[in-house]
Formats: sequence, C-alpha cells, structure tokens
Amino acid sequence: MHHVTFSCRSLPLEGLAPPLAGHVHLWFLDLAELSSPILQAEGALSPRQERTTRRFYLRLLLGAYLGVPGKDVRISRMVKGKPVLDAATHGGALDFSSAGSNGSCLIGITSAGQIGVDLEADQRKAHHPRALARRYFSAAEQSALESATDDDLDTWFLHTWACKEAVVKAAGHGIANQLCRFSVEVDPARPAAVLDMEGDQPDTWQLSVVRPQPGFLGAVALRHSSIEIEGFRLLPVARLS
Repeated sequence: MHHVTFSCRSLPLEGLAPPLAGHVHLWFLDLAELSSPILQAEGALSPRQERTTRRFYLRLLLGAYLGVPGKDVRISRMVKGKPVLDAATHGGALDFSSAGSNGSCLIGITSAGQIGVDLEADQRKAHHPRALARRYFSAAEQSALESATDDDLDTWFLHTWACKEAVVKAAGHGIANQLCRFSVEVDPARPAAVLDMEGDQPDTWQLSVVRPQPGFLGAVALRHSSIEIEGFRLLPVARLS
C-alpha cells in the first residue's frame, strides 16, 4: 500500500501547476457533496447524475491545469476507447484517467507517461471470486489467489482487480481479452507491481495502491520509470470557509 496523504483543496481552482515528470496528481471527489443543492436535496445521485457530475469536474480540473475554462477542454478517444486530450487543441501536455465507485470519483493527472486509475468500494464483493479469476486472470494470478484464506479472498480479489483495471486503462487497449495477458502482485501485503506482460517490459510500468478515503481502494498505473503521488480531495467552497 502506497501511503498518500490527501490534502484538501477547495473551489474555485485556477492556475494549477502540472505535475512534474513521474509525478501523479490524484484527486478524490465525493460527487454528492460537490453536486448542486437541488441534487443534494434529492438524496443519492442517480447513475446518470453521477456520470454528468464526474464529467463536469474532470473538465474543470483539466481546464485548471491547461489554463482554459472547463467548457473549452476538448477530449477525444484512442482507437480502443481511452479518453485523451485532443492533441490538435491541447498538444500532449497531460494524460489523465478517471474512475467512479459508490458516489465517488478518482481522477489521476500526469505530464509524462500513460496513466490509468481505478476506484473500488470496500463493500463490493465478487460472486465466486476464484471462478472469476479462472476466467479473467493470468495463470500466475490464479495460482497466487489460491493461497488466500477464505477470510482474505475478497480483499485479495478486489486488490488484484483494481490493479489490473488501472493497467488496462493506462495501456488504452480496452478490457476485452486483455486482463489475462499480464500479471500483477496479488497479495495486498506486498508492494503493488506489474510482474509480467505479454509484448512489453513489466519494469516500464509503475503500480500503486492507495486509500483516498476510508472504505475506498484506489489503484494507479503509470508507464514511466518512477512514480510519486500527490493526493488531493476536492471540496466545495463552503467546506473551507
């Protein structure tokens, strides 16, 4: 587990300095507390409202780094669907990734390398995790997962799934038929790492697992020689007034 302190930053955001090479700015957002008072009064956000709020704040953050309003941020997609900043408009200044879970959002931003993030709620439980591992995980991961006790199985599976999701999103290949083509460290007690990868060198990848907030597990994958994570929690103006 990579110990990262998430410092609070409030709206509005302006003139954010881009991360240094090998650094990741990791933002945690509670979408409900950042939504409009009208939506807050309705209680939990619907999946559609979560997606809309998440996209809004992603553009807001990217705009703060790029020095433009969020509405002027142009996002396109790679062949396999990975969202990227439109090169014709913004150049290759930043790479980003976002993930949502249980009303919250994790956004990773870097200025060097390809990034992918995943966010999972601890309460998420997979049905028949060993069967799912046999279907989606590499042979090495399946074997390692067999050594988990029944009490640890859900934790190990969630850890592995989050790490693999982050790597796939960073690589930009799409999830179909990709999860079994590389292996990550399965045991949460050991440092997160990409152990092997078909057609690529695992040591070109950095992998970290963080706790952005109690009850949530985050994974960050970065194609770079090193990784340093700076964590932030985005708050509405009133929280810091």
